[in-house]
Amino acid sequence: MIIVSACLCGINTKYNGANNLDERILKLLREGKAIPVCPEQLGGQSTPRAAHEISKATGADVLDGKARVVGPEGDDATEEFLKGAYETLKITKECGAKVAILKARSPSCGHGKIYDGSFDGNKIDGNGVTAELLERNGIKVYTEEDNLEDIMK
Repeated sequence: MIIVSACLCGINTKYNGANNLDERILKLLREGKAIPVCPEQLGGQSTPRAAHEISKATGADVLDGKARVVGPEGDDATEEFLKGAYETLKITKECGAKVAILKARSPSCGHGKIYDGSFDGNKIDGNGVTAELLERNGIKVYTEEDNLEDIMK
């Protein structure tokens, strides 16, 4: 089983109420190989919601209590992001998933690169909160931008 970001399956869970449909990920879902999750919704965030970014840090810093997840007006959603990450980890463990395909650059799901907290589109090296937690627990994390050829088989 593979954990996937719900927005990549065409489910309208994106912060603006839309989705990020990726036909390859939807195919995995249709074949019964994937379970869609939205860590932000699992943490209690509504859809639509304000965009959030990790304030000049990474998901590792949030998990270690050294950074916050904030909206453009400064609202703090750190607790919701942490709750969503741990709920996603629980689902991952319950279904025995060893792989996750998550939405690139997201403050929850981003892997390798995330937005820097300036809300200017700048990116930094690092993971979102959920991606970091999954990796710390032995889950191999990819984004839709990675080469997924082997996973798609």
